[in-house]
Amino acid sequence: MQGIGVFIGVLALVFIMVVLNSIRIIREWERGVLLRLGRFHSVKTPGIRVVWPIIDKMQIMDLRIITMDVTKQEMMTTDNVPVTVDAVIYFQVVNAENAIIKVENYIKATSLIAQTTLRSVVGQSELDELLAQRDRLNQRLQTIIDEQTEPWGIKVTAVEIRDVILPDSMKRAMARQAEVERERRAKIINAEGEFQAAQKLRDAAEIISGNPQALQLRYLQTLTEVAAEHNSTTLFPIPLDLFTPFIKQALSAAKEPEGRQNG
Repeated sequence: MQGIGVFIGVLALVFIMVVLNSIRIIREWERGVLLRLGRFHSVKTPGIRVVWPIIDKMQIMDLRIITMDVTKQEMMTTDNVPVTVDAVIYFQVVNAENAIIKVENYIKATSLIAQTTLRSVVGQSELDELLAQRDRLNQRLQTIIDEQTEPWGIKVTAVEIRDVILPDSMKRAMARQAEVERERRAKIINAEGEFQAAQKLRDAAEIISGNPQALQLRYLQTLTEVAAEHNSTTLFPIPLDLFTPFIKQALSAAKEPEGRQNG
C-alpha cells in the first residue's frame, strides 16, 4: 500500500508540473502563434493560454515597433562620389502567422533587405540629392522595403538616413564652393546697394538742377556740417553763382531810384 501511495504521489507531482509548464501568459502587446502537430492552428490573443506538451508548440510574437540600425554601407553615387551611409528602420509585426510561417527569421531578413535597398537607392542618387532631398529618399526607401516585407506580415513604418560621411577632400571642396557662393552673394548685395544709391542721387540731382536755391542751401548746409566737425580753419572756394541772385537784387534796387529821378 505504501508503494502505491508513493506512485500516486509521483504521478500527481508530474501532472502538476505538466499543467504548470502548459500554462502560457500572453501580454497585451504580444500574440501567440499556436502550432498543433506541426500545423498552424490559431493565433492566441492576450491572456492565460494552455499549451499541451508534445502536441502543441506556441511562439510568442511582439507586435511593438522595432527600431533597428542599418549597417553602414560604402557606395558610390551616380556622380562618382564615394560616401558612407547608415540609416535606422522602424517596423512591426502586423501578421504574426505570416511572420512565423513565411520567413525563417523576420528580423534578419528585414535587416538584409534594408541594407541592399539602401545601397541601391543611394547608388542611383546624386550627392546633392542625398544631402538636400533626404526626406524624399527616406520615403522611397520605406516604400521599397515595405513592398518586400509585406508578404512576411511586416509593416515598415519609417526609414531615416541618419548620417552621410564624405571624404575629406570632398568636404574641403564643398567648403570652398560655399565660400565662393557667399562671396558672390555679398558682391550682388553690394552692387544692388550701389545701384539704389545711384538712383537716389540721380533723383536728388534732378530736383536740385530745377531749383538753384536748393543747391545754394545744400552748399551752406555742407559748410555748417564741416565747420562743426573740424576745429581747424578750412577755406572753401565760393562759386560766383551763389551771389548772382543777390547781385541782381542790388542792381534792381539801384535802377529804381534812377528811374524815379528821371521821371
